[in-house]
Amino acid sequence: MTDHGMLEFASATDPGVVRKFNEDSIAIDNETGLAVLADGMGGYMAGDVASTMATSVIMGELKASLPNLGSARNSGDGKFSPQLLAAKRAAEKANLAILKVAQKNPQYQGMGTTLLLAWFHDDRVSIAHVGDSRLYRLRYDRLEQLTVDHSLLQDQVEAGVIDSEDAKNSHNRNLVTRALGKGDTVEVGLHEDDVLKGDIYLLCSDGLNDMVEDADIELALRELKANLPLAAKVLVEMANDNGGHDNVSVILARVQGFHAGRGLLDGLFGWLRR
Repeated sequence: MTDHGMLEFASATDPGVVRKFNEDSIAIDNETGLAVLADGMGGYMAGDVASTMATSVIMGELKASLPNLGSARNSGDGKFSPQLLAAKRAAEKANLAILKVAQKNPQYQGMGTTLLLAWFHDDRVSIAHVGDSRLYRLRYDRLEQLTVDHSLLQDQVEAGVIDSEDAKNSHNRNLVTRALGKGDTVEVGLHEDDVLKGDIYLLCSDGLNDMVEDADIELALRELKANLPLAAKVLVEMANDNGGHDNVSVILARVQGFHAGRGLLDGLFGWLRR
């Protein structure tokens, strides 16, 4: 599903109310169906360097890999599509590039970034993520989180140390357990999702979901889904209105249609499941 007429993107990013600088970075390529979001961390402007490197390296690597990718759905390693494997390799390359720059420049020592990548193709989306930036999907007006945070707080919730309600007010909510630039290797979360016509995917930094409840995000998307640019702008404004303690970035992607064949069947089965 790389035809630009089958996918609509909109985005917005803002430093927030408290921070002086925006260390988030976003990149979109409509022609290839790629969206990348990175939330940088580090000292003075180092997070900005890390996040910008991540989006730049990954976009460049994936666009360069296109001629070598098979179009068949099952032409990957049997478990993952070639697009998802390419995304994993690109994330690993970005990790090493960020680490190398940090090691050579004292002012960037310790910098890192989250990563969230969505690649729409062949009536599905390949998802690669590292850290706590999130991917949500609005389908039939119901919002669902598709990624699991790589964070200390999420580990505590899964271990039963803290429940999900108490987690909302925890001081550990911004401590990530995975990030690009923090070591020679990085474990990339990989997932693929079948898309349906009308689906809206939301990529966001934690500056949104820390400030705005999922129910309110869902309501905003339901009410404004006909105007994605406005929806993106309003989500950022909601985060800022609720305190804006962090940089906030959102990318919205709407599935407009399908290629002939499998997409028609998915649309039918999706309707039957309603």
